[in-house]
Amino acid sequence: MTGREPVEVTNLDRYGNPPLPWVRAQEALRSAMPSPAVTSFLGTVRPDGRPSAAGVGAVWRDEGLYFTSSPAARKARNLAGNPMCTLSTRLGGIDVVAEGEAARVTDAETLERIAAVYAQAGWPARVEGDAFTAPFNAPSAGPPPWHLFRMRVRSVFGVATEEPYGATRWRFAD
Repeated sequence: MTGREPVEVTNLDRYGNPPLPWVRAQEALRSAMPSPAVTSFLGTVRPDGRPSAAGVGAVWRDEGLYFTSSPAARKARNLAGNPMCTLSTRLGGIDVVAEGEAARVTDAETLERIAAVYAQAGWPARVEGDAFTAPFNAPSAGPPPWHLFRMRVRSVFGVATEEPYGATRWRFAD
């Protein structure tokens, strides 16, 4: 197994099931994202403290979650003021909620690598300067450019929706 391993595992199951192994959530994230069939929701905090949620096409790579946003979008403006966020998604056999903080990615190598992942999944993103462009995006995305963000994951909650059942929280070192 490569990547970050949890430093703390907490069994949240109330029915006697053992903790879920981190590899189950990790493999579900890696194999399912991105995909037009998988919707993820990014939770951010507005400057006045109110919550905000937006659907995003997320990518799990390098033990972090990547997503895009127009610089003018509420989610990007919220992250500029408070980088703490959540990303929730329903995957095959497990629901996952990740908590962490997001930062904009501008290095060319990472932009090219993640653009290729999106392109392979059907969104023909390409790097232009320090952002993405494409002939189309979600109707609510607005015009390009779209900035790439990476969430550094601090904790993940997983609830199994198929056998073996269970509910677990995994925490990661800073």
